[in-house]
This record gives sequence, structure tokens and C-alpha cells, in this order.
Amino acid sequence: MAELSTLARPYARAAFEYAVEAGALENWSEVLNTLADVVEHPTVERLLSSPHYTIEQQAETLLDLCGEGLDDKSRNLVRLLAENRRLPLLPEISEQFHRLKVEREKTVDVELHVASEIDDSQRDKLVEALGKRLDRKVNVSVRIDKSLLGGVLVRAGDAVIDGTIRGRLNKLAEALNT
Repeated sequence: MAELSTLARPYARAAFEYAVEAGALENWSEVLNTLADVVEHPTVERLLSSPHYTIEQQAETLLDLCGEGLDDKSRNLVRLLAENRRLPLLPEISEQFHRLKVEREKTVDVELHVASEIDDSQRDKLVEALGKRLDRKVNVSVRIDKSLLGGVLVRAGDAVIDGTIRGRLNKLAEALNT
């Protein structure tokens, strides 16, 4: 995967720099997400890997599938990627663009795994505490996980904070065994 990452990096950076300059970060983020979703569809994947279609046909098909959701600049990006046989990189370009956007905005996407529904005040307290701890604006999504006994499991990027009852019991057992 390192090769895909390396190949996608200059395209992601160029798109990001253009989006910042144009004041269109959110729009470009949505466009790249849409393009990535379309490219990951099995039918489109087959089209892009088929030798029976020219790069122009591949680009035009992708542009047709995305319809009016693309402006001239994003259409130019699709054509450039097709010309360089890089259309399959769109999911990685989108991912890298998103990371650059999150870093610029000082935000972090956090998943809260909880045993049962939490109310807004609990959620707000968790968001505030996480925001202070991570020094970022927190975008939170809550997932109900019936396998949890209680507490919360927090996933923020690569970081995991285990505040579940099972996690606490495991720590206690480990401390007692040492």
C-alpha cells in the first residue's frame, strides 16, 4: 500500500492546495469522496482495469456517472488522472486529502462505542473532555455495541481509550496478578 500512498500524494496535495486557495475545502472533500465511492464500485473497477476501453472512455464514463456534481476543475483532475492512468488512485487521494483537511482544521473524528444510548449532556461532556485532551475540535459519532457491559470505548484515529467495564476489570486482574 505504500506505493499507492506515494503515487497519490502529489495529486492529493495539489487538490488540497487548490481547494485552500479557492476556499472550497468542503466542496473538494465531497467531490473526492464521491469520485472515490464511484471508483470503488466493482463495475467501475472492472472498467478501469479493462484494456478494451481507452483512457478517454474511462474518464468520460466516470464523469458521466458523477454527473453535475463536478465542476470544471474537478473534471480536469479526472481527465489528468485518466491520462496518467491513475484513476484507481482516487480512493487513496480522497483519504490523503481528508487527512490534510483534518490537520488544517485541527479536528479529529472520534467514534464512541457504548453499551446503550447516551443522552446529549453525557455526549457533550465526553466531547469537551476529548477536545481538551486531544487539543482538537472533536467530530463524534456514537455506536451502540451490545457486547459491552458498560462504559465507553473511544477510537480517535490510531488512539484507543478503553473506559469499558471489561477493560477496567482486565486492568484490575492484571494488577492483582503482578
